[in-house]
Amino acid sequence: MFGEDFKQVKIKTSGAEINLLQGGSGRPLLLLHGYPQTHFIWHEIAPILAQNYHVICPDLRGYGDSSKPATAPDHYPYSKRAMAQDMIEVMASLGYDEFFVAGHDRGARVTHRMALDYPERVTRACVMDIAPTHYVFNNTDQHLATGYYHWFFLIQPDGLPERMINADPGYFVTEKLKRWSAPGAIFLDAAVAEYVRCFSQPETVHATCEDYRAGASIDLEHDQEDINRKVQSPLLVLWGLNGFINRTYDVLAVWHEYAAQIEGSVLECGYFLPEEAPVTVCEELLRFFGSN
Repeated sequence: MFGEDFKQVKIKTSGAEINLLQGGSGRPLLLLHGYPQTHFIWHEIAPILAQNYHVICPDLRGYGDSSKPATAPDHYPYSKRAMAQDMIEVMASLGYDEFFVAGHDRGARVTHRMALDYPERVTRACVMDIAPTHYVFNNTDQHLATGYYHWFFLIQPDGLPERMINADPGYFVTEKLKRWSAPGAIFLDAAVAEYVRCFSQPETVHATCEDYRAGASIDLEHDQEDINRKVQSPLLVLWGLNGFINRTYDVLAVWHEYAAQIEGSVLECGYFLPEEAPVTVCEELLRFFGSN
């Protein structure tokens, strides 16, 4: 799907082994996927962007064919700080001390953390269809809890969500795609099959629950420590017209509390921007990062 120019590589970081596809040439552009997906979410976008950039599409730790490190009581191994460190080490191993990054969903949360922890490395960043984790948890009501039900389901302890998802992972993944996409959205069969393949592995289900448990605990501690800091790199915010956050927040107003230089657009799609509106996403990224 990505084309012959893209090659698979596995890179060991200090805390994980990261599976990725890379292709193209030019300035480095890191693309980070979300839940319940893998690097495959970029299958339409990456080949286009590779005409202008060296495109790197990893699986986050715990997802896809990247390793699933053992967790800890404080969930730090699945914190966005740990995931961001993975990506910094991956990019360094590829020879890059600074780069562009765009992330969707959980990948966008890793992007946010990376821009705070490594401002000298992230020259420009794009986050897709999220509000900051700190803001979401501190502005929760029945509407939010209903729409973001999985946030509160996946953080439950004692293996409860793992056992329920493992009972029928195919149903869980396809329902998640259907519930959060725009009416009539079509996902490539090969992409859905890839997401189901990965979620059919119990270790993936557990690791991705740990991602959300970290989001509701250690990530919030890190966010609170940085409450008076803003992302300094130019930040592009994209979100879907039919997505949940468009119905819930004044998205740019929220992000102005967390970023110093911000611009953004709402796109004609649901939550899964890279798969529902790949052409428009490419246009926005090329404009924001520069096409030459």
